[in-house]
Amino acid sequence: MELRGLYGMVDLPLRGGGPPGGKLARQLLDGGARILQLRMKGASAAAMLAVVDELRPLCRRHEATLIVNDRLDVALAGGAHGVHLGQDDLPLAYARALAPKPFLIGVSTHTPEQARAAIAGGADYLGFGPCFATRSKENPDPIVGLAQLAAVCALGTPVVAIGGITLDRVADVARSGASAAALIAAVNGAPDIATAARAVVAAFTR
Repeated sequence: MELRGLYGMVDLPLRGGGPPGGKLARQLLDGGARILQLRMKGASAAAMLAVVDELRPLCRRHEATLIVNDRLDVALAGGAHGVHLGQDDLPLAYARALAPKPFLIGVSTHTPEQARAAIAGGADYLGFGPCFATRSKENPDPIVGLAQLAAVCALGTPVVAIGGITLDRVADVARSGASAAALIAAVNGAPDIATAARAVVAAFTR
């Protein structure tokens, strides 16, 4: 997995509407995303598997990595490349025992202590944030800011910056040392999703 640039979020259902999963994935991939995470909060395993089956061939054609949020069972059953776990999901040690490498496991972290624990446990990459105020979660964690982001990036494990990142902030995030950034509102809610995705990719190639 080359974790660089836009960490594309296929976030369903999209707040305020938006394209269905396959169309959104195609736009993100056309914009240069080479890793996609399927996020379907509250959905059944069957519903998630149906979307995984739709996304898997799209990712294959673009040589992109497919990650499933929260649900290790869905990721394994659907043939995804990995799973992304939150702090309240299946603990990393149990997930790694069930799905040894090369299956990828990312972990959302919100403090340097959580980041170090995830690294010690064998996480392949970290999500770290929220870097800024965000409306994509009902009960967001405290804002970490760019200084803490830079400190966690310096630990050596690839980091996806998350939370409240806008197109005009993504260059600062890249300069902080993050490998990639996840933007939901700023990319998925843009009038032209592929163009917004390209702007994020470009920020990490300067």
